[in-house]
Amino acid sequence: MTLRDRFSRRLPNSVSSQRRRHSSRRLRSRRKQLSPSPSPTQPYLSYHDILLTWEDIKALRDDWLTDSNITFWEEFLEREVLTKYPQAKISLLRPSLAFLLMKNKDLGDARSALPKFHEYTHIFLPINDAINVNQAEGGSHWSLLLVSIIDGVAFHYDSLNGANNKEAWECSKRLATILGKQLRFHYLPDSPQQENSSDCGVFVCITMRHLLVKRLLAVNAGQKISMSMAGKAIDSAGARKEMLKIIESLRKEGERRRLTPGNTPPRIE
Repeated sequence: MTLRDRFSRRLPNSVSSQRRRHSSRRLRSRRKQLSPSPSPTQPYLSYHDILLTWEDIKALRDDWLTDSNITFWEEFLEREVLTKYPQAKISLLRPSLAFLLMKNKDLGDARSALPKFHEYTHIFLPINDAINVNQAEGGSHWSLLLVSIIDGVAFHYDSLNGANNKEAWECSKRLATILGKQLRFHYLPDSPQQENSSDCGVFVCITMRHLLVKRLLAVNAGQKISMSMAGKAIDSAGARKEMLKIIESLRKEGERRRLTPGNTPPRIE
């Protein structure tokens, strides 16, 4: 048999194989197009006291972080980090409670809903510039306030050149009233700065973890330490991927723990 004959015999099979591959790709693409997209409010992961939805996951991928994103991160740090340091007296105040502290005109009401701060040495507060108390997920910028009760100082970390200084200062003033002691407000202009309009929440989360793990939990009681973030680079894209990876890992673990299949979201508790 000549080379041409052998090639001719192979050609139909090769073409047929290519056609099958193209057909398979088109079928997969069509199935993907026909499959319904999850509802934004559909639960994605239940992690102790926080429920993440598909909308929260979408925001974490490439948008402005939601209250639930930041609440999850605080819950995660409490469960996975702070539990290893039972002697630490550090509060990670949830965004909803920080907003309550800032906006509730009746400090008596606010005090009853807040933790007993006299039991803590430090408080982390996510600061939001929202004005309307009736609007969920309002505001356009996140920053971080770290209050050292033992030193009487409120450190403000803002990735947008102090855009939330007014809100953070007002929050520290109201917190001082609840604590019954003066707090010196200190804005740190050398905080890492974001390069777009949507990474502020990511900067809050990573700054919070850095200050918690590398500063507060890394020193002995009474030891002085700088709270400056000067020189600390934050890779926001990498941070988003890391946070999503953590959530995916927890979701898989929740699926593994299921006793029976169901429509409820994977749960870790």
